[in-house]
Amino acid sequence: MSDLIERDVEYSADGVAMTGYFCAPRADRRLPGVVLLPDAFGLTAEARAAATRRAAQGRAVFVADVWGGRRSPGGGAEIMGLIGSMTADRGTWMARVAAAHAAAGRQPELDTERVATLGYCVGASAALEYLRVGGRTRGVVSIHAGLDLLSPGWEASTRDARVLVCSGSEDPMATPTQWQALKSALTERGIGWELDLYGGAKHAFTDPRSDSLGIPGAAYDAYAAERSRGSADRFLDELLAQ
Repeated sequence: MSDLIERDVEYSADGVAMTGYFCAPRADRRLPGVVLLPDAFGLTAEARAAATRRAAQGRAVFVADVWGGRRSPGGGAEIMGLIGSMTADRGTWMARVAAAHAAAGRQPELDTERVATLGYCVGASAALEYLRVGGRTRGVVSIHAGLDLLSPGWEASTRDARVLVCSGSEDPMATPTQWQALKSALTERGIGWELDLYGGAKHAFTDPRSDSLGIPGAAYDAYAAERSRGSADRFLDELLAQ
């Protein structure tokens, strides 16, 4: 018998059918949870591997179906089109994130009082936006988010949340002006934050496929990927401890 519980989870958002993925260690109690919003490639084998690694650390992990139907874009042009469709309709975008959180909350292994949101790339942007508009989450781990996708105004956000931002110093989608603005907004709202900035790293630094996307400013960086993984693990351990 596997040490992990694994299952697909059917859910929907605004009439769009979605199939998420849930995994958790076998336990006699409810476990702290992570809603994982993957990068623009969607719910791929890599996203599932990231989930099972964190489940092995003692967490219940729900991976969202970013685009619906387990769609996985094939290249940069398709990715940019899909991202554009979400940012042009932020209500739909946030409804999908909320639906993923709701689906996670229906899993009996997950402790709904201890749930964080972890996002990569556009998923990290979505995680930050979800917090900004008042989404219920204990905190956010944002790994190479496109900070250029965020809207202003944090009045609706949860004050007692915490945020970890992991970003590359050479990411054209997360410039110093943009992360300084985010830091100021979080500070003004009273939200605790941390910023890990990796020198020389570009956008999408955790994904080896980044080099072939044809998106300017995106590149894999093994050092930044490993550092962000360790920072995320430590942050989640502390955030979900009680």
